[in-house]
Amino acid sequence: MFDIGFSELMIIAVVALIVIGPERLPKVARTLGHLLGRMQRYVNDVKADISREMQLEELKKLQASMQDAARNFEQTVTHEVNTTEAELQKIAQEANPSPAPGAETPASEPPSPAPESAAPTATAPADAPAAQAAEKRA
Repeated sequence: MFDIGFSELMIIAVVALIVIGPERLPKVARTLGHLLGRMQRYVNDVKADISREMQLEELKKLQASMQDAARNFEQTVTHEVNTTEAELQKIAQEANPSPAPGAETPASEPPSPAPESAAPTATAPADAPAAQAAEKRA
């Protein structure tokens, strides 16, 4: 941290021994050790808090991007559903055109089926396959 070598530490220890004295030196060393330990814990706590804040910010960004993606997906699905419904309504209107003026047919009744006597009949042997296909469809 401060780039202090062993020889420099020895010089500091000798000066501390001379200035503080041999009786109080162990107590001062113990106090310095406790203070350094507290300082290291404080620095580690600050680092952990900063790391947690950074992770929290990343999670908030991720949450915001996920919410945007969900909104976009919801809008896309809603748009597609509306488009599909409109197309289905258009197809339904084309399949069931409105009745001509003057013709009164109730909308709830389906059109009556064609009478069976109107089914085509085979008159010639060449028309036999066409008549069989028509009978299968009916």
